[in-house]
Amino acid sequence: MNSKILDRITDRMPLHARNRVDATMEQIGMAMNMHNGKVAASLAPSAYRGLIRRDGKRHESVAMHSSHAVHFDLRYDSEEPDFYDLYRRAVSNQWDGDRDLPWQTDVDPENPNVPLIDAEFIPIDRIRATGAALNDQEVTRLNYHLAAWVLSQFMHGEQGALYASAQVTEAVHWMDGKLYGATQVMDEARHLEVFLRYLDSKLNRVYHINDNLFVIIDDLMTDSRWDIKFLGMQIMVEGLALGAFGTIYNLTHEPLLKELLRRVIQDESRHVHYGVLALRKHIHTLSDAERREREDWAFEVALLMRNRFLAHEIYDEWFAHRMRRREWNEIIMGSAAMSKFRNMMFRRLVPNLREIGLLSPRIQQHYADAGLMHWAKGRDATRLSAEDLLVDGDTEAAELEAA
Repeated sequence: MNSKILDRITDRMPLHARNRVDATMEQIGMAMNMHNGKVAASLAPSAYRGLIRRDGKRHESVAMHSSHAVHFDLRYDSEEPDFYDLYRRAVSNQWDGDRDLPWQTDVDPENPNVPLIDAEFIPIDRIRATGAALNDQEVTRLNYHLAAWVLSQFMHGEQGALYASAQVTEAVHWMDGKLYGATQVMDEARHLEVFLRYLDSKLNRVYHINDNLFVIIDDLMTDSRWDIKFLGMQIMVEGLALGAFGTIYNLTHEPLLKELLRRVIQDESRHVHYGVLALRKHIHTLSDAERREREDWAFEVALLMRNRFLAHEIYDEWFAHRMRRREWNEIIMGSAAMSKFRNMMFRRLVPNLREIGLLSPRIQQHYADAGLMHWAKGRDATRLSAEDLLVDGDTEAAELEAA
């Protein structure tokens, strides 16, 4: 429906009612814009549970019924040396979150001199222009809450990655891939541990899982196809998370958080590389219809991941009584920091989709319409580099290059 017509219909509604209409229209728009019927049918149960029923916010735990074939290899052949090399790298680079991070660091989440995230991350001037008056103390507290929200989503994503990596280790067909997959299970457990500990002991604040992120995780947990689990977790979620971690690494001045993210980034770069190695041969064995379905599925998940960072949980807590949800979306999507965020995320994702064979001319138009195609010409992002991580030429580039 045209937004001007919708505005005329909802003008006399209370603000909370208009916000419910905006949220419903967003969800309907997502469903109506899906081009592939199989993808829509695949995502529909997870979208219902996550966006309509909002299971991620209504329960303390959620049962996700998993269905996938376990591949028990009785040959024990070592056929994929790239996987084995990655396994050896992972073994040699394991770290201990308790021993190797400076937990003795005093963290004051409301100290404006050591911000958890740079103030530029959220456009305060544009928020104030809507009439939402925030004093300096409120701006500092908003920064703290926003940092806690971002790190909470990282933590929820790591729990999903823990389960997905365990499933993939069962399902993957190469013994060397299983060996590497087991190291990723350990990595994800460690990441979940350190994000939870930081939120619990330093920030004393945890946010519910974002609805879009819940949909993606629910869909990955319940899909029976091993390559969809690989595509969704190793390429999509891990690839976008790597960009997100790099962005927050650049925007934080808090030393414990910076070191935590540096170590997590080292692990995540291997996870994405694993996905590229596994999928670039497999995708070319699929039929045209199967490949198109995976292209469309990846595109829809990319949009869900982009919209995951609209921070509606922060909006609901701080601004739902002050401005329309649609206004908030426009402010966040148009902010310079979110542009940087999307740049770091999608400059990794789009080249990797091209590398594995899921960026045909047909799907490129969809990415172009979504404003994501200009990252397609970048080099593939399977290996970590300081240049990729540090968008502002940070002086710590040499340290991260060594990682």
